[in-house]
Parts: sequence; structure tokens; C-alpha cells
Amino acid sequence: MSAASPSNVTIRDIAKFAGVSAGTISRALKNEPGLTESTRQMVLSAAHTLGYDFANLRRKRMRRLTFLLHRQHNTAASSPFYSPVLHGAEEACRKQGIVLSFMAVGPADGVTEQLRMHAPDAVVCAGFFEPELLGALRASGKPLVLIDMKLRGYSSVNPDNFMGGYLATRHLIGLGRTRIGMISGSLGHYSVRERNKGYRQALFEAGMLADPRLEASLPDGVDLETGACEAMQSLLALSNPPDAVFCYNDSAALVAMRCCLAAGLTVPHDVSIVGFDDISSAVLGHRPLTTLRIDKKQLGAMGVELLLRDQQEAPVEQVAPVELIVRASTVCDDFGPHR
Repeated sequence: MSAASPSNVTIRDIAKFAGVSAGTISRALKNEPGLTESTRQMVLSAAHTLGYDFANLRRKRMRRLTFLLHRQHNTAASSPFYSPVLHGAEEACRKQGIVLSFMAVGPADGVTEQLRMHAPDAVVCAGFFEPELLGALRASGKPLVLIDMKLRGYSSVNPDNFMGGYLATRHLIGLGRTRIGMISGSLGHYSVRERNKGYRQALFEAGMLADPRLEASLPDGVDLETGACEAMQSLLALSNPPDAVFCYNDSAALVAMRCCLAAGLTVPHDVSIVGFDDISSAVLGHRPLTTLRIDKKQLGAMGVELLLRDQQEAPVEQVAPVELIVRASTVCDDFGPHR
């Protein structure tokens, strides 16, 4: 069989080329259950050989969406952020008549086979995912959008992480703080890396030294509670400890605040603390937490909206605004704008 023009290749063309029924071709291209993996791969190979335009599948109305969360984020510490994101996606799906399913997955979970059981028309990935895992998901041919992660070649939705780090640090500088530390998660995560860049940019513009001793990362292989506590304790143990700390998220900031209190320090008089995300518990600590507010439900809705776009377009990278919310962990009645 001579290959047709790529834009004109049909499911019937692939069926004739592969020697199977059109129904088999359709199920394989849509990643539906009922086929062996070898048959599905054979069909995908034939489709690529003939130059089949996978956008022909994507133009159909989306009826099922699977929301994937990496297992490392499926924790009590991460839930205050990702649960509202999931709820926002679910509300957007309900308005569009789309059925949403949820999976927490990791590299060792056989994600391709699990995804086939859900039989989605499109996929949302929330949080950090290994590029190799994303590559396996993309090979399914399903439209894919990232939330709270950015990678070249993928459509994504992210809060303005850089601006958030910048605003947090500039706020602390404006209070007269001179030794501003930062507690970070893994800088391999896009959001954490961007928040760190914003922190450094604000210091640079203020003519302040970005002292590497004032930057502490959570150790690998420990939970957030333990890691944030160890990071804060390492900063307090310095001969010249920080008088303010920007934490990469609110959960770490609340732990840092407790460490300061346990060390006999007061917040914000001895140490001002800023978080990021504005989770529900941000106002429940010893001092209500100054933080960067993100509309987390909006992030989920924006991810669904991106999937409803014409997927033939180039990848789209959307950025949602953040807002500095000033509370008593940095400013209170007996602590003015200058020390």
C-alpha cells in the first residue's frame, strides 16, 4: 500500500496497512482497554509510518479526563495545595459534562497500563513528574497539560513563582531585615527553583549579598516536617543567624515558626517568616502567616480549559498571578515597618 498524504490518512487506511479491523485501530489510537500491548504498539507504529494526524482524535469532544498526581505529592503536607487544584479541575469538568478520574502514580507503577484502564480522552499532571514518566504518558497520544510544573514542549499552568519569591523577599527587605534566609525544597522542582530565583533577584536589586549559608534545603529522603525543622535549626545554629526567612511553602514556614519558638525566639520580633501558597492552615499558627496567595482552584480550572483548546496549536504556557498577604508573622502592632 502506498502511503496517503499524511493529512488524509484515515483509520481505514491504517487498518488495511496493519491487517486488522478498523475497530481495533480505533481502540488502540484512543488507548482504550481490550487490546494487548503488542497490538496497541503495532497499531501506533503503523499510524506513525503512514503519517496519521493524531489531532484527528483530539478534535473529538472530551468526555473523560484523568487527573494524575505524583505519589511524592500524595501526602498530608502536600494535600492542602493539591486538593483545591483537583477540586478546581473537577468543577470545570462538571460544567463541561466531563467525567474526571484521579490517580496517584510514580515511575514504578506501570502508569501506561493504569491509564488504559481509565480510558481518558486527556490527562492533567499536577506537580513534579520525571521527564521520562511524562514521555511515557505522551506516547499514549493523549492531550496532556502540566499544572505546577513546566517543561519545554508541554502546555502548562503555573503560579507566578518567580514574582512570588521576589515579592516575599522585597517585603522582608522593606521591614529592615538584613539577613534574609530561604528554606527550599528540591531545586529540581520548577516551582521551587523559580521561587529561589525571585528571592535572589530581590536581594540583588537591594544590593544585598546572597549568602549561600543563609539558604537551606530540605534533606533528601525525609518528610517535610522533619526536613523543614532540620533546615531551620541549621540556620539558627549559624554564628550570625538570619533575622528573616522566606520558606518555599506554607507547611515549611509553619514548621520553621515552631522551631523558632522552641529556640526561645519570638516571631516576628527576632525572626520574620514568610510562606507561599496561602493554605487554609496558614492562619492557624502561633502567628498568622504572611504568605503568597495562589488561587489554587483556578489553577485546576485553567488546566482543563487548556485541554479544551485546539490541540493542534503550539504548547501554551500560562501563568497565574500571586498576591502578597501580610500577616503577623512579619508585621504586628508592636513591630513597625522598620526595626
